[in-house]
Amino acid sequence: MAQDDPKTLVSTSWLADHLKDPDLRILDGTWFMPSEGRDGRSEFEAGHIPNARFFDIDEISDLRSDLPHMVPPVEKFMSRMRAMGVGDGHQVVVYDAHGLFSAARVWWLFRLMGQENIAVLDGGLPKWVAEGHPVDNQPPVIRDRHMTVKQQHQMVRDVTQVSSASKLGDHEVLDARAPGRFAGTEAEPRSGIRSGHIPGAKNVFFKTLLNADGTMKNPDALRAVFEAAGVDLKKPVITSCGSGVTASVINLALERIGKSDHALYDGSWTEWGAFPTLPIATSGDT
Repeated sequence: MAQDDPKTLVSTSWLADHLKDPDLRILDGTWFMPSEGRDGRSEFEAGHIPNARFFDIDEISDLRSDLPHMVPPVEKFMSRMRAMGVGDGHQVVVYDAHGLFSAARVWWLFRLMGQENIAVLDGGLPKWVAEGHPVDNQPPVIRDRHMTVKQQHQMVRDVTQVSSASKLGDHEVLDARAPGRFAGTEAEPRSGIRSGHIPGAKNVFFKTLLNADGTMKNPDALRAVFEAAGVDLKKPVITSCGSGVTASVINLALERIGKSDHALYDGSWTEWGAFPTLPIATSGDT
């Protein structure tokens, strides 16, 4: 069981003990790949942790962008959180239906917006249900509360910054996708996207950071994963994946081992792989 930390990761037992705290806000951040044929909101409405609100990753985004679920404008994030009754002074816990997957994206987005009192539920909804904790389909009572946002710009990178990091080698660029996609031996799930990875990037498949039950490995085991991938933790880190969701699992893992100089490439491979002028590496290339 992970050590409970309300700023990174909390256990199901921690949440059960705090479920009725007046300033606790629970978010369901479930998101599915289009190929899965599942709908996060529908599943949330069918059953969720009591008093949870649904955080729609696709809608709470910058819909002006052609790229999926990019970081929303600050004003939009603030208005959506106020409408959900999430604001200053709240302890937020976010979970998803996979175990530990898209909830990390919501955690990272809150941190990007300057909110520190947010944790991912370790093991998510599957572990919560398996242990016999309650679920219901009742909507929460929403009480309006303002949220003060101060965006932490150092936590996100754009394609120009990532291209520079790739050329200079002054950052570790970590790719959370499966090894086959990283190597370019498996096709990308989105059409029109080239196969391969950012030159100089290292593959840290997000599932290698997790235990079999969907919980995150302990800090020593996380360090071992990064070491096995050849990651120099003395360098600042930029994370990437297909569309900026599982990359955030790496960001969460880095925070768990006490490393704070990490950022996420929001466009990720959906952006990089679509640009024919950007270089790509495959297989054993660097």
